[in-house]
Amino acid sequence: MRSTAPSVRPLALAIAVLLPLGPALAATDPPDPATRLDTLVVTGTPIRQSAEELVRPWEVVAGAELERRKSVTLGETLEQISGVHPAWFGPGVGRPIIRGLEGGRVQVLGNGMSALDVSTIGVDHAASVEPFLADQIEVLKGPATLLYGSGALGGAVNVVDGRIPEVVPDAASGLTGRAELRGNTVNRERTGMARLDGGGGPFAFNLSLLSRETDDYRIPVPAEAEHHGHDDHDHDHDHDHDHDDDHGHGLRLENSALRTRAASLGGSLIGERGFIGAAMSLFDTRYGLPGHSHEHHDHGHGHGHGHGHGHDHDHDDDDHDHDHDEEVFIDLRQRRADVRGGLLDPFAGHESLNVRVARTWYEHVEFEDGEPESVFQNDGLEARLEAVHREIGGWRGAWGAQVGRRDLNAFGDEAFVPPSITRDLGLFVLEERDFGRTKIELGARMDRSRVKPEDSDSLRFTTGSASIAGRFRLNEQVYLLAGFDHVQRAPTAEELLSNGFHVATRSFEIGDRDLDKETANRLEVGLHWHTARFDLKTAVYRTHFDDYIYLANTGVVDGGGDVRLWTQADTRFTGAEAEARLMLAEGAMGRWDLRVFGDTVRARFRGDQSREVSFRVPHGNHFHNHTVDLDLTGDLPRIPADRVGLGLDWGLGGWRAGAGAVHYFEQDRIAQFEEKTHGYTLVNANIAYHWDMANAGWEVFLDGRNLTNEEARPHTSFLRDLAPLPGRSLAFGLRMHF
Repeated sequence: MRSTAPSVRPLALAIAVLLPLGPALAATDPPDPATRLDTLVVTGTPIRQSAEELVRPWEVVAGAELERRKSVTLGETLEQISGVHPAWFGPGVGRPIIRGLEGGRVQVLGNGMSALDVSTIGVDHAASVEPFLADQIEVLKGPATLLYGSGALGGAVNVVDGRIPEVVPDAASGLTGRAELRGNTVNRERTGMARLDGGGGPFAFNLSLLSRETDDYRIPVPAEAEHHGHDDHDHDHDHDHDHDDDHGHGLRLENSALRTRAASLGGSLIGERGFIGAAMSLFDTRYGLPGHSHEHHDHGHGHGHGHGHGHDHDHDDDDHDHDHDEEVFIDLRQRRADVRGGLLDPFAGHESLNVRVARTWYEHVEFEDGEPESVFQNDGLEARLEAVHREIGGWRGAWGAQVGRRDLNAFGDEAFVPPSITRDLGLFVLEERDFGRTKIELGARMDRSRVKPEDSDSLRFTTGSASIAGRFRLNEQVYLLAGFDHVQRAPTAEELLSNGFHVATRSFEIGDRDLDKETANRLEVGLHWHTARFDLKTAVYRTHFDDYIYLANTGVVDGGGDVRLWTQADTRFTGAEAEARLMLAEGAMGRWDLRVFGDTVRARFRGDQSREVSFRVPHGNHFHNHTVDLDLTGDLPRIPADRVGLGLDWGLGGWRAGAGAVHYFEQDRIAQFEEKTHGYTLVNANIAYHWDMANAGWEVFLDGRNLTNEEARPHTSFLRDLAPLPGRSLAFGLRMHF
């Protein structure tokens, strides 16, 4: 995985695409000024509206804001949004956590359709969506089950990349596009991206290409935490460990390099009443799993060290542990075909009809010491229909249906989830009405899902969801928002069927076929205050879960690592978030904007006692039996720490710059067998210059992150004791739009 020689392929990629466009550039109009974010249309809902018009808490990142925030993973790209954190598992993995919920509760979408990967099966599995190719990214904070099914109980992230065009480019030459070349000092990143949109008459097409390579990244302190779990005074040490010489050597996190290739080609026929289009895309990435280069475990055969009571061995061990360096990495490949069509005035009483179909062929192989240890394959199919009806008695709305099939096959020494086929069917309806000062939204959805394990009976679930949300206008500047949701989620195949060693988390995971669906009742109240110079958004929420499904640490070490159980308990999530933007000044010295944001979430069990659980860890043809008490009186594991952020942005002419800091507080509200995480502060800054030449817009940029070289270990990460966040980094590059 570790690469030391620079690669010219990303550079050649972008240049090869851009050079033939020289004559076309001379004929294009200058780029349009940046679009206001509050006028951007949210595409992830059937009744398309701007984020300002929606009753639910949607956030949209686009334009220059998206360019400043872009990172390798979705979680890192969106981490400046209040309530959103990355699930850090090295630089190649980072699904978003929304209000403390992650995995199978947060749906990652591409153009309104599921990513159809296996990123929910393990925290080490990357989402097959590339944020660098996005036009905009939409985040629904709160249940999105009405639109996307029970897998979106905690929220949804929709990456819109325009791979199937819906309009012909509005340019004299019929061509628009963008490209970017980027490097980074922290990991010797080499990234090249190019996109071209074109067409004429009824035809439009899109071509997107991306290539990225990095080496192992620099870290400010040794990878393994030295004082984890001690008092704060034991944590004092010099953070500024920049042991790099002029050749760039020094402290680097082993096995943290990555390589990514992504491409898509799509086309559409577009008429006055609608369009139909298709696209083919590929996503290949190879990334290391940090923290796995010190000790090799004989998975499934290591001697157990149980800390529970009632520990019993069915046989005498003759195990042999092996100590040697290892390198663990994942090679992921996905091929995807999308078909989408839209029709205006399709039949009586309806404004529009949209149909989407996605088919994916996915495989990733987990390697240890260069040898394949396990393979995950997923053939996915999803189809979705949305129909928007005309106004009836003042109500506008949409109804729809969604079907899906996932054929998961896993094999190898560390395939901890058996093969299974999952089928889903959902029906939904969404209605809204504007009463003047008050706008109301009602919705309901019913889902049927079936999980069929290999050589076992099917597991069937029926879930139902309903919601009511409203927006009340106090005056032209202030809105109050409120919503109540009753939502249910069916357990996933990995929660039901896991039974094996998971090398990425160094744990033995055990599922439970008797898991029931989980039910959540959520209440949220918010306020939005908007003026020409000031914008404030706040929200407080509480969610009561019945039979919440979570991965519990048992305190037992067996089967090669910590034993964790998928189990259920009643829980309560309580949180708050706020974001304020203030234009400080605008004049000859430029425009100055101040941004402040913060969020907090507390997740606790609603019980008042412990629960005794028994489980068995297989060892060949034998088992180790364990019985432990799970504490159901405290906090849930791996909940994000509280944080507060401050940023100052400046712009004058072609110049823009910004600086800010985000402080993550100590997380001492911890679960059983969990240790606290110390707080840290990340300081960032950026500067860029934009100019127009040859009817194209050009921009050079320099972005600095973690400028104080702080040791940072997110509480949400399984690798927090083994892999800190990158140290001081400077990203630099050139962008071009035409």
